[in-house]
Amino acid sequence: MEKKINKRSISPIRWIPSAYFAMGMPFVVLNMVVVLMYKGMGVDNTQITLWTSLIMLPWTLKFLWSPLLEMYRTKKFFVVTTQIITGITFGLVALSLHLPPFFVISIILLAIIAFSGATHDIACDGVYMSELSKTDQAKYIGWQGAFYNIAKVVASGGFVYLAGYLINYFGGGEKNAAPEVVRQANENAWTIVMLVCAAVMVALGIYHIFTLPSSQQEKSNSPLSEQLDELWHVIADFFTKKHIVYYIFFIILYRFAEGFVMKIVPLFLKASRAEGGLGLTEQQIGIYYGTFGAAAFVIGSILAGYYISHFGLKRTLFSLCCIFNIPFVVYVFLALYQPENTSLIATAIAFEYFGYGFGFVGLTLFMMQQIAPGKHQMAHYAFASGIMNLGVMIPGSISGWISDMIGYHDFFIMVMIATIPSFLITYFVPFTYDDSKKQTEK
Repeated sequence: MEKKINKRSISPIRWIPSAYFAMGMPFVVLNMVVVLMYKGMGVDNTQITLWTSLIMLPWTLKFLWSPLLEMYRTKKFFVVTTQIITGITFGLVALSLHLPPFFVISIILLAIIAFSGATHDIACDGVYMSELSKTDQAKYIGWQGAFYNIAKVVASGGFVYLAGYLINYFGGGEKNAAPEVVRQANENAWTIVMLVCAAVMVALGIYHIFTLPSSQQEKSNSPLSEQLDELWHVIADFFTKKHIVYYIFFIILYRFAEGFVMKIVPLFLKASRAEGGLGLTEQQIGIYYGTFGAAAFVIGSILAGYYISHFGLKRTLFSLCCIFNIPFVVYVFLALYQPENTSLIATAIAFEYFGYGFGFVGLTLFMMQQIAPGKHQMAHYAFASGIMNLGVMIPGSISGWISDMIGYHDFFIMVMIATIPSFLITYFVPFTYDDSKKQTEK
């Protein structure tokens, strides 16, 4: 399955965009797209946000098995294998939607995808850090962030638009359509969307057999006792790093407000105006995310990479945090006025996506260059990113209950209050390693 390719024989541009697109897609589909899928199939908001948050747990706990990936085979092997496994399981999700207990079965299958996706993230970040110098890490961090989040736009934009088109095609979009017709239309539409997800992931896995670099030698199995001993040392080494307690709170709080927003925004956009939403169709949501959001996100991510490269992470981190969190205010405005002007709605979403793309890059690079460095770089980056996802999963799991209780407008005001801790902790965050240009080479 794995083809050895030396890192000098292939440009990073040939594999970074595709690898990080493959990293982002299952995460976004599980975190956002299936929210609309379950909503269309009659599942209530509280159940949707609870279970689609809980299945994200592997992205938080991936540090438990991340050291094992450094002791067996190669990082490339795990990247390719998990991409193909994820694709096959998406195909099974498509089939499960036609079964009576579809919710339970599909949640179990999505949990398998979450474990595979989390394992993929560990290995993919390991390839990025081991195959690139620190200079190239900073140079391509914008591309990495852009294509990770282009997956977000393709999934929450393109796939959602496709679902909306298919729902209309199967007769579910008509005003007077019977409930059973709407349900059947959603079932057929989302089956096709899940099959598309499956095909994309399998195709990416095959592509990376030939393009992903691997200068690492394969490792043989070591005794379980040695693996457990190594795991203990890796964990102990992480929690004895300088400033680690502060860093843990920092990476949790940086995205804490986003955790509330992530699952509720699609539900808010789709909810009727009588319920406090905007009453948009899946096609409209897909267009806004897939066009205006896509352009804004790519521009923001790439510009942030050059911005950090020019001024340094230490000088820019607080501004990146502000640009990341402040744009959530657009949802307060949308919930308050419920505008019908499509250009205004699209502009608001684009503004938020630009800030998301620009600010997310700073957190990613901070974890790579301030938390991960050391003997167990890949595992410690997995620890950090897992903790980061905990900061998204916890608020996401209760977001549906809170929004149902207080309404969309007050919910988004609460989100803005939740951004305050991120500003404070980012402003005072200490740096362990010098990020000046003299320190950017290996």
